[in-house]
Amino acid sequence: MAKLGGTTGIPSRPYVGREFRLLEGRMLDSLNEVERNGLDALQKVQDEAALEAWRVTHLGRSSGLMQIFSKFGQLPQADKPVVGQRANEVKKALEAAYDVKSGQMRQAALKRSLEQEQLDVTLPGRRLPLGRLHPDTQTLRELYTIFGEMGFQVFRSREVESDEYNFQLLNFQIGHPARDMQDTYFVEAEGRGENPIVLRTHTSPGQIHAMRWISAMQPDNPPPVRIVLPGMCYRYEQVTNRHETQFDQLEGLAVGPGITFSDLKGTLADFARRMFGQATRTRFRASYFPFTEPSAEFDVECFLCGGKGCSVCKGSGWLEIGGCGMVHPVVLTNGGYDPQRYSGFAFGLGPQRMAMLRHRIEDIRYFWQNDLRFLEQF
Repeated sequence: MAKLGGTTGIPSRPYVGREFRLLEGRMLDSLNEVERNGLDALQKVQDEAALEAWRVTHLGRSSGLMQIFSKFGQLPQADKPVVGQRANEVKKALEAAYDVKSGQMRQAALKRSLEQEQLDVTLPGRRLPLGRLHPDTQTLRELYTIFGEMGFQVFRSREVESDEYNFQLLNFQIGHPARDMQDTYFVEAEGRGENPIVLRTHTSPGQIHAMRWISAMQPDNPPPVRIVLPGMCYRYEQVTNRHETQFDQLEGLAVGPGITFSDLKGTLADFARRMFGQATRTRFRASYFPFTEPSAEFDVECFLCGGKGCSVCKGSGWLEIGGCGMVHPVVLTNGGYDPQRYSGFAFGLGPQRMAMLRHRIEDIRYFWQNDLRFLEQF
């Protein structure tokens, strides 16, 4: 019988180990070659496209380095640490060289950019477009200025009101026919009976809030009131070029001893001259509002045609800009003022109507459409 390890019979174990050592040597040689070839090729890279191609070739999934990693399973357990350590060294060396090359190329590109695209710091900067006030805001601020010079203060009240404040305390009783002209939006009605929560239909509820707040300071001898109340109002209306479901109003209120209708006429006539010119003429037409008595519509002579008649004033020569009247005794009482000792006047103006008349704006819907072609004209 032949002996183990001889020239005949079953090969000895040392011979099998020799084959694995040969595989280990070849893999180490391949790793050295991958590192040498990769670094030599990297020296020849001149642009970013070539650098990306080098990364794919030498560090990508199909690179020679990754193919060597895939052969680790063929090595015996004892030889894997040696080859693995060398493979990681080669990978880190190639990645480090890539990072250095990439940084050098970025710096070179920045240097070329600074040399070829020099920045002239003496050139003027780009002017940023400035915003502007909405035409409705411009009109309101003009009104604030005029009435401020006449001794009125600005008083603001809430836009969400109860039916009591929006109608009942202003002499609009339940079922009053004047309510039909002010169809509103209901915020909360269930369980509130005849006092639902609504979006206010006019700024007049602010009269009650203001009078009650001011009269509470001296209940026995309430001080006089002279305020304007601006704000948004809401009505459930068919939207047309003249009607919107939301619009601004400016309410005016003056309460004190001995105030007469002549004071109302003088105040509004002075306002019209300040707003539209000293030659502006005014007129008052009898009307009806539940919270004033007597009541009137306030017109100014058409400032576009000088009273001759045009398409804006519909040939009449006059423009209606608001309603007014003496505060009703019921409203004075509800506000905390004794109608036997105090009287007052109130008026309501439409800032958007004034802006439309002044600038010949034909459609009220333009105000809230946020169309820059419209807004940038003001």
